[in-house]
Amino acid sequence: MVARNKLQTAPPFPVEQALKRLGDNLRTARVRRNITIEDAAARIGTGPRAVMDAEKGKPSTGIVVYSALLWLYDLLQPIETLADPLTDKEGLSLEAAKARVRVRKSGGLDNDF
Repeated sequence: MVARNKLQTAPPFPVEQALKRLGDNLRTARVRRNITIEDAAARIGTGPRAVMDAEKGKPSTGIVVYSALLWLYDLLQPIETLADPLTDKEGLSLEAAKARVRVRKSGGLDNDF
């Protein structure tokens, strides 16, 4: 028997809730566009089960399915800026704290005049 990834069966609660919201949002986007599950699946090159699982927010659904649905509904743009290092306030703060404060001159004298 193959061991399942615990993250797929019991993700942290905030992750689980975010996936459920994403799934609900994907379903709303599909319904507003009057697209059937079967049509959405065919247009992104997968089966209806993958679309249904994404709309339920299942953690075992691959990110490529979520991304392809966002692309299909013309909602992919915000995902392109996720985890952008330039907007990572905590990461930038940690990086700045580790930055050298002073520049020290190397050993001997430099004869390059």
